[in-house]
Amino acid sequence: MTTPETTAPATGSPLLQVLRDQRKTIGVALVLVVGTYWIAGQLDRWTLAGCIAAGVGLGLVNHLATELWLLKIIRSGEEVTRGKLAASTFVRLLVLTAVAVGIAVAFWPDGIGLLLGLAIFRLIALVMTGIPLLKELKKP
Repeated sequence: MTTPETTAPATGSPLLQVLRDQRKTIGVALVLVVGTYWIAGQLDRWTLAGCIAAGVGLGLVNHLATELWLLKIIRSGEEVTRGKLAASTFVRLLVLTAVAVGIAVAFWPDGIGLLLGLAIFRLIALVMTGIPLLKELKKP
C-alpha cells in the first residue's frame, strides 16, 4: 500500500513536491526549534538555543537537499551509479561539515550546540524514514 505522499503527480516543481512530501519532517524540525528556544530561553542561554536551532536547520536543509536530488534523479529516469551517489553525498556532507564546524568554532563554547542539533535532527529523521520502511517489510 502506498502513502499519499508517494503518489503525488510528477508534474510541477520538484522543490515544492519535496516540501509537500516532507511536511512531517519539517514540522518536527519546527517543534524542535521552538522547544529549544523555550527550554534554553528559560535558562537564559539564547546563544546556545540559536546554535542548536541552526544545527536542526542545517540538518533539515541537508535532508531536503538529499530528497530533492533523489526526486530529480527519479524523474529524469537515469540510472543512479555508486559513483554518482557517492560524489553527491560527499560534496553535500563536505559543505555541511565545513559550515557546521565553522559556526561551532565561531560561537564556542555554545557553538557545540550546533553539532548537537544536527545529531538530534539526524536521529529523528532516521526514525521517521525507517518506521514506514519497517511497516512495509512487515506486511505479508
